[in-house]
Amino acid sequence: MQLHVPDPDYTGSPRAIRSFWLAIRLMIVALLAIWLVFILDVLIPFDLAQFGLRPRETVGLLGIVTTPFLHGNLNHLLSNSLPLFIGGVAMLFLYPTAALRALPMIFLGSSSLAWLFARPSVHIGASGLVYGILAFVFISGILRRDLRSVGVSMMIWLLYGSMIWGVLPSGQGTSWELHLSGAVIGLVMAILLKPLDRPPLKRYDWENDDEDDIGPDGRRSSDQPWREWQ
Repeated sequence: MQLHVPDPDYTGSPRAIRSFWLAIRLMIVALLAIWLVFILDVLIPFDLAQFGLRPRETVGLLGIVTTPFLHGNLNHLLSNSLPLFIGGVAMLFLYPTAALRALPMIFLGSSSLAWLFARPSVHIGASGLVYGILAFVFISGILRRDLRSVGVSMMIWLLYGSMIWGVLPSGQGTSWELHLSGAVIGLVMAILLKPLDRPPLKRYDWENDDEDDIGPDGRRSSDQPWREWQ
């Protein structure tokens, strides 16, 4: 498989650095919201888990929105927080345009799909969102085949590759249905949004001999200023 090299003037530009820190800030806000809901659930004498996803029940439709914010205990929340943060930052930073389209689909789609086929029970947790994001980031890097995206895909696989077993039917207490639904939605969105967010590639001197590389102002594209990346 041939890997493409992103242009270092793009990947190291001030705009790219700002985008990276913006992705971090956005994921911190998202995690704060999830943690605040958990703290509220602990403090008030009311079990918020009852608002989770209830498959094929009309009252359970509310869980399509609330499920990612609800967790059974601290260990459940901790197990979702780090992969959600790492995967979310990678997705928002590498694929910002695609993320605007994929994240709502993963957020709502993973719970919606599980509502159709999951076991009769109350399903809670951000694991559907986690599996969707990680699947999207991993598959997107493989499909785009540039060094930066593939490198992040390999990192995701090394850190969380073992989570793939979570999409298989397991014992009670684990919603493998949410895992599978999220992974499927993430995979589909990665394929559909493949053309988006492709970084400009590094050009070598011998490539500049191509006449098509000359712009309307008489300069080669490799000589154009990187103003849009500042």
